[in-house]
Amino acid sequence: MKLTYIFNAEKNGSPMKVAAFMSGSGTNIISLIEKEKVLKKKQGFSPFHVVFIFSDRSDGKSCGEKIACENGIPYFSYDIRTFHNIRGIRRTVESPEGLAARREFDNVADELIKAFDIDLIALGGYMSYITLGRCVNVHPADLSIVSSSGKRKHIGDHAVLDAIIAGEQTVRSSTLWTDQGVDTGPLLMVSAPLKVELPVPLEELKMNEKRLLEVADLHQQRLKEIGDWMIFPRTIEMIANGRFALDEFNNVYVDGYPVPDGYRE
Repeated sequence: MKLTYIFNAEKNGSPMKVAAFMSGSGTNIISLIEKEKVLKKKQGFSPFHVVFIFSDRSDGKSCGEKIACENGIPYFSYDIRTFHNIRGIRRTVESPEGLAARREFDNVADELIKAFDIDLIALGGYMSYITLGRCVNVHPADLSIVSSSGKRKHIGDHAVLDAIIAGEQTVRSSTLWTDQGVDTGPLLMVSAPLKVELPVPLEELKMNEKRLLEVADLHQQRLKEIGDWMIFPRTIEMIANGRFALDEFNNVYVDGYPVPDGYRE
């Protein structure tokens, strides 16, 4: 068995260079930037450094420019909606044409990655499918939960809602090392649980779609605080310290020990 560190801290000898990708409010990116500041204040240095912020929206609905300006970080945006509209193609990547277009879109970000010699991409609420490698994403579900077929149960954009409908008693956030699937990459870390608290019995709640969606949204917002904002920067810190590794089958290890259900503190 051969382990390969996601980032070899000893070999590189300098802070891991991170590019932060976002689409909307950027709260996960803020948590990452704040983590870097806290580490510098607490121990005099941070093992990672957010080099620039990239957004796939230029329509004023992304807070990337504001976050970058407040923290003195370079900012770039490239609007994916305009990109597709000009070419007259749909945003889906399910067709060869759509996937080829997404690779073309990602070429711009890839040039930035190369120019800044980036070690890792942090996807903090980045809503576009990405064809680039070396990305860490955060997802609002416990990705160690699988179905009878062995596939992850709560993936996609409505993971919290799906978990509540499935009768889960708690919800968690997960970080993963992305691959070309949707929430299918190696599981890195799983957050502390958030207890599911329903105002009425689940079967009754299912009959009121509006209220069900409100309950799911409330849980997702709470989960950000105890889940996403905790494990997203923590995962990147641990990677920068050389603690996460993968074997030849993409199994995840922390400090040399396997963590098949994700690392939990």
